[in-house]
Amino acid sequence: MRNWQRGLALGLALFGVLGFASAQEKGVVIEIDDLKNTTPATWKEEKASKMRYMQFRLAKVGDDKDDAEIVIFKGLGGSAEQNIERWKGQFLPPQGKTIAEASKVDKVKLGKNEGMYLDVSGTYLFKVAPFDPNGKTDKKENYRMLAIQFEGPKDIYHIKLTGPAKTVESYKKGFDEWFNGLK
Repeated sequence: MRNWQRGLALGLALFGVLGFASAQEKGVVIEIDDLKNTTPATWKEEKASKMRYMQFRLAKVGDDKDDAEIVIFKGLGGSAEQNIERWKGQFLPPQGKTIAEASKVDKVKLGKNEGMYLDVSGTYLFKVAPFDPNGKTDKKENYRMLAIQFEGPKDIYHIKLTGPAKTVESYKKGFDEWFNGLK
């Protein structure tokens, strides 16, 4: 084989590898009513239960013990205010603070519609079956939840990113860019 042929073969092989790698690095397209956007590649889709529309695992960072997760619920009821209060109730505030001081609520725009965005931190009162009054609660310290209630033209959606505070902070920018990019 001549040098130019070797170079061409090596170039094509490298192009094929890079093309394959970039195809593997794409996220998942999520459709929310008439809006859609592709997730960051770091969101690993998992099989969702019947109650969940979609769910994703986000790898832990640093010395965090747990991964974070993003869960999207579709068609669940309750007003934004009711759900935000319920989500705040899943946290104990850091010592010396109230839950109001440990949380922030903003209005956000998703497409043409508005939503409510909660950012809350503290000790997460995790329950495997959240609506089971007899279910065991596992207290997870230094956790954070970013939660959005969005009322689309067809359904109500709850989008929640929950996990160790450091891990959630590392994914917050991509989470915000994803939902702000829903078109």
